[in-house]
This record gives sequence, C-alpha cells and structure tokens, in this order.
Amino acid sequence: MNKKVTHFSLSMRILHWSMAVLLFSMVFAGLAMVSSLEPWQLALLGLHKSFGALALTLLLLRFMVRIQSPIPNLPATMPVIQVRLARLSHWLLYLLMLIIPASGLLMQYFAARPIVVFDFFTIPAAKVPQIEYFAVFREGHSLAVLLLLTVLTVHIGAALYHHFVRKDGVLKSML
Repeated sequence: MNKKVTHFSLSMRILHWSMAVLLFSMVFAGLAMVSSLEPWQLALLGLHKSFGALALTLLLLRFMVRIQSPIPNLPATMPVIQVRLARLSHWLLYLLMLIIPASGLLMQYFAARPIVVFDFFTIPAAKVPQIEYFAVFREGHSLAVLLLLTVLTVHIGAALYHHFVRKDGVLKSML
C-alpha cells in the first residue's frame, strides 16, 4: 500500500529554502553592485560570481532530487487552471534559475574575466573580450532577474494565499 505524500522530502525542503535565501541575497548583492562604484563593489562582485556558480550547482542537484522524489499532490479542490499555472510557474522558476547563472557565467566569459570560485578553482574566460556577446548576456541576465522577481512574487503570494485564505496545507508541505 502506497503512503500518501503530504510533505516534500527533507532534501527538497533544505534545497528550496537554501536556494531561496541564496537567490534573494544574490539579487540584493547584484542591485548593490550596479548602483555603486565604492571600493567594496569588486569584493562583492567576486562573491556574487562564486555564489552564482554555487547556485547553478545547487540547481542541478535540486533538479536531480526533484525528479527522483515523490511530491505532494495539490489540493483536489484547486481549479484545473490554477494547477496548470502552478506547474508552469514552478518549471519557469527552474528555467530562470538556470538562465540567470548561465548568462552570468557567459557574460564574464565574453568579458574575458575568469571566475575564481571561492579561491577553490577558476572558471576560464575568453582570451579576448567580445563586447557584443558580453552585452547580450548582460542584458539577458538583467531581464531574467526581473522576470524571476516577478514569478517569485506570484509564487510567494500564492503560497501565502493557500496558507492564510484556503488553509489547505500547500505551504506546510514545504515547511
């Protein structure tokens, strides 16, 4: 007899909340970097790059865990359109969490700036800057972050709606 899954696995919950903190930190760091030319900006940029590489690694791990883990069903009382939108928004979040660090890595590659990841290893860069490609990936990186913030706002709003209005356990399944 199969036991009904009511919560995401512990590994999925840890990855979810760790990445939530990481992504919000990265967004705020990115905003701080682009609005300042203070001396600390370069140190923050180095950390931003390292944590971006970590975010990409965690995303790949999260995706593998997600594929292998049973997940709770959404409430049977949810309208079909909301179920479809929930699934679409989750896959869109995964896609954006892939596009953002990948575009950041490519932006640095085409700027001919190697990425030193926590002084542990270095991701090489192009020998010669290619400013046109750098500009494309920089713009894509910024637009993807704006889209991520939009989708996250909807995601958080939906989680709070389910918790406080519908009281159907959707948020509790990830706590």
